[in-house]
Amino acid sequence: MAPKLGVAPVRREEIVQATIRCLARDGYSGLRMKEVARAAGVSQGILHYYFESKRAILLAALRKVLDDLDGRLRPVLVAAPDPRAQLSGLIRSFLAFADEHREFWLVFVEFWGEMMHDRELAEVNTSLYRRLRRSLGAVVARGVRAGLFRKVDLEEAGSVILALVDGISLQRTFDPKALTLARATRVCEEAALRFLERR
Repeated sequence: MAPKLGVAPVRREEIVQATIRCLARDGYSGLRMKEVARAAGVSQGILHYYFESKRAILLAALRKVLDDLDGRLRPVLVAAPDPRAQLSGLIRSFLAFADEHREFWLVFVEFWGEMMHDRELAEVNTSLYRRLRRSLGAVVARGVRAGLFRKVDLEEAGSVILALVDGISLQRTFDPKALTLARATRVCEEAALRFLERR
């Protein structure tokens, strides 16, 4: 029997959210479809009705995490009054993501290990990082045009800024006492601006 009209997207979303919770709790290698079904409040058969395989559910969970991060950054670009404020806002948003959406961040970290051995997962992540480097590069380009930043390779600048926020976020994940969110944000902003500002 087919689900009622409008139920399918809701049910798929519930399954994806349950997968994210289970991944954050049990890790990639410990993930069991039985636990995902229980967390989603459905039978295992329902999982396979909406997703053809465990892998399809995992890919949907990864895309959900990446889309959430992507969507979180877009409003910052619109709201900030100038390139320097946009850059600071993006750095704050990246770092706050790991705190405010800890389950999503833990899932992101879990997938990183798997991406070393899984081409499809790696391609999804590569696509996200390409978009993020472009977005950061566009902010830097505006700063260069405004005379706020020195002329730099935009792709390289995006890579440097991503390396800063990824590295600090990972340190704070493994050792929450290493840096407060406020201090981590200040350190990343200062390092990025030292790299970008005119010498």
